[in-house]
Amino acid sequence: MKKLLFSIGLLLFVLTNLQAQKSSKINVEYSDFADRNQDEIPDALLLRGNVRIRHEGVLFTCNKAYFFEKENYLKAFGEVQMVQGDTLFLNSKYAEYSGEVKKAYATGNVIMRSPESTLVTDTINFDRNTQEAYYNSLGIITNKDNILRSKSGKYYANEKKFKFLTAVSITNPKYTIKSNHLDYYTNSGHSYLFGPSTITSKENFIYTEKGFYDTKKNFAYFKKNSYIKYKDRRIEGDSLYYDRNREYASATNNVKITDTINKGIIKGHYAEIFRNLKTEKDSMMITKRAVAITLVDKDSMYIHGKKMLITGKPGERIVRAFNNVRFYKTDMSGKCDSIHSDQKTGLTKLIKNPILWNYENQMTGDIMHLIGNKQTEKLDSLKVLNNAFIISKDTLSTGYNQVKGQNLYGKFEDNKLREVDIVKNTEVIYYMRNDNQELIGINKSVSSKINMILDKNTIETITNFNQIDGDIYPEKDLPENARKLRGFIWRGDERIKTKEDIFPPEENELDAKIQAEKKVEMAKENKPLEPSAATLNYDKKNTKPKVKSKEANSKPMVK
Repeated sequence: MKKLLFSIGLLLFVLTNLQAQKSSKINVEYSDFADRNQDEIPDALLLRGNVRIRHEGVLFTCNKAYFFEKENYLKAFGEVQMVQGDTLFLNSKYAEYSGEVKKAYATGNVIMRSPESTLVTDTINFDRNTQEAYYNSLGIITNKDNILRSKSGKYYANEKKFKFLTAVSITNPKYTIKSNHLDYYTNSGHSYLFGPSTITSKENFIYTEKGFYDTKKNFAYFKKNSYIKYKDRRIEGDSLYYDRNREYASATNNVKITDTINKGIIKGHYAEIFRNLKTEKDSMMITKRAVAITLVDKDSMYIHGKKMLITGKPGERIVRAFNNVRFYKTDMSGKCDSIHSDQKTGLTKLIKNPILWNYENQMTGDIMHLIGNKQTEKLDSLKVLNNAFIISKDTLSTGYNQVKGQNLYGKFEDNKLREVDIVKNTEVIYYMRNDNQELIGINKSVSSKINMILDKNTIETITNFNQIDGDIYPEKDLPENARKLRGFIWRGDERIKTKEDIFPPEENELDAKIQAEKKVEMAKENKPLEPSAATLNYDKKNTKPKVKSKEANSKPMVK
């Protein structure tokens, strides 16, 4: 009995619910003329002149209409307009509407208007139940800021959203967006891009396969295979943020910035870029395993620092690297606390505790400068000021060749250190060998100046000027404690031998973590971005109560 009563109650509930869902009859409010003609239009009421018809909150007006009362169906002709409250206006030359299923069809110079935008197309279908409209002919959507063109589209009235799954473009005075999959919210101007998409402007070209663009505030973020390309550089990263108003961009994880003019590349896992379009004096900061790669005569120089800054206009860039700077080139490497490199003057300063290895030669001093030739784009000269010291291991013994003095001046040929002058209070210890590499003796001397001619890792000649003291000693006559000059420190175990050696262990660990996370992310199903809360709640007022506290009155933290 209980089951029977439950079944009867359920049946009554379903029948009541179905009755509630059943549409009411279309109501003809007015027309200048009304007539029936079974021969011309069977079972239809013919309406002419200032026709006004209403159905469940929607008002239809037209010049002529056929109303099929049994089917609860309407055909409207000439200056047709459908008005739904104050949010939707649909004009056309011809329209049909079913009161039973609440679906409309309009064709002929269709214009659909909402408070935010206007759509012009040839044919449109509108479902009042879901508040969705769709079209499969060329459509042009205009609003205050943009013009959208597409071959087909769908409009969600409740969400105030257009969805495009074929070729669509958004034209703005500042840029043009093109995509095959785009969701556009008319109230906020928010655009969600999926699949190959481009944003083209006078200043730059942007490519992405998953991203967001706020067409009102002109900021964006991009998530997949994205890059921003300027006339002189290209910015890539797993995640990009871009603010067109400030010409500011930031990139996170696997960042790569290519300087197309100077043939340089900068990499890291976080970067910020500001561009000044008037002065062209740009600035860029990069950190988290940052490295600058510069092509030097078919070889690459790698420079790493905890933080790197690049400022200035093209051709006049200044590169600065801070904290535990290390650099590597196949024939040269070194490290120091920081680097300052001026592209305009060609001067690179190695600041605080600099050490340089050129082939097997270790060079140290208080101040170290590398000077480049701007015309040939090759290294020109080297300066080591105060406490200049060169050390290299003797190839066939446990001894060390050493030269020290106050200052050192070197000259490069084809980016290789060829000639070195050490001046003032110079001292030398040098293992002299004949052509058969047999030890002739150990040269230990003091003079006012020393000149050396180098060939890669060997010293071809060494010349003393104004020698004050010294001699060539047989090996047995020069004690071990006399074979090292004062201030001698061999740092061969610190030498940077590969480009991977420039990174400290903690930054390699960070890189491994980021690459593992990316691998997991790439394995996930590729889906469009979900609309943010800012998009979904754009028209909603903030109903949160004001917080009365010390924190509420405090200034926001600046990141």
